[in-house]
Order: sequence, then structure tokens, then C-alpha cells
Amino acid sequence: MFVKICGITNETDALLAIALGADAIGFVFAPSPRQMRPKAVADIVKRLPEDTMTIGVFRNIPSEQVIEDVYTAGLKGAQLHGRETKQDCKEIASSVSFVIKAFSFDMPQLSEANDYPVHAIMIDGVSPGSGEVYDYDRVGSFPISSRLILAGGLNADNVADVVKKVQPWGVDVSSGVEEKPGIKDPRKLRLFIKNAKESLDKKTH
Repeated sequence: MFVKICGITNETDALLAIALGADAIGFVFAPSPRQMRPKAVADIVKRLPEDTMTIGVFRNIPSEQVIEDVYTAGLKGAQLHGRETKQDCKEIASSVSFVIKAFSFDMPQLSEANDYPVHAIMIDGVSPGSGEVYDYDRVGSFPISSRLILAGGLNADNVADVVKKVQPWGVDVSSGVEEKPGIKDPRKLRLFIKNAKESLDKKTH
């Protein structure tokens, strides 16, 4: 089970997430209470273990800027959370080693998700970062052939049940493990990672 902790804003939370078993950490470059600048992220990333999967979250930014920010921050991946086209994804994936295309579960484009040349598809709620839950049962109606990452409204209390129901490749959380916007709660973080990793039926690995 791939677990990504998003909305990281400081070195302490980044190191804690990794120590607790997170597979990836995310930094938000899009407008948000958790928004970061590339150089500030670079200062955090250079203090992390070299094999850490670090991902920048972008929304409706030109491909060239996404690539530049990824390199400036020293990241390994990009998560595209806006109206990026298949061509945008192709251009970014040609320079970035791991690309996630995110869709809100109500977006019409989700029916074409398999046609996007990326490494993983994320299905999120209508208001990313809000922590709002949605009808996870609807996720099964989308025949995603790529790696599926589920996000939106997840927390330590519901992640195990949701994972057993949807059986995604990975999960992503931000506000669900926070003490306040941009600051993680160590207890929530530990329980989320533990519950997510222990929940998936072994036959789906």
C-alpha cells in the first residue's frame, strides 16, 4: 500500500512522516493554506533521505513551469491537480520520473483517465484539501487500469474501511492528519499510516 502524506510545510513533519512509514510526501505549490515555494521546499528536501519520494502538487500551471519547479525544489515527482491536458501530462512525464494526474470524482474527464500518459491516477473529492468525504462507492464505476490513488476525506478512522472497499494502489491524505492547516498531528499521522498499510488484502499487492 502506497501512502502519500501531502501538505507538508516543514522539515519536522516531513521527517516524521517518513519515519512512520510514509512512501511519499507532497508539497503544495497551488494556492492553499499549505502553499510552498520551490526554494523553501528545496531546503527541506535536501535534509531528507535520498530515496524519499517527494512530490510537488500543481494546478493549472504551464508544463515548463511545473518541470522547472520540480527541479528547483529537488523533487522526484509531480501531481497535476487541475485541468491539465493529455499533452501537458506527456510533456511533464518526459522530464519528471513520477507523474500523478488527479481528478475530482465528479469530473467528466475521469472517464478518459486511462488515456493520460502518467504513472498513477488519483481520484479526489470535489474540494481537494477540505477533508470532505464523498461517495467512495462511485470510484468502482471508473475502470482505472493505471495505479489508482484514493484521496479526499480520508483519516485514521475511515481509511481501513475505504481501502478494503475500493482496494486502491495507494492513498493520499493531508487535512485528515493535521493539527491545524499545514501542521501535522503525530498521533493522527501514525494511526493513518498504520491503518492504511494493515488494511489492504494481501491478494491485491
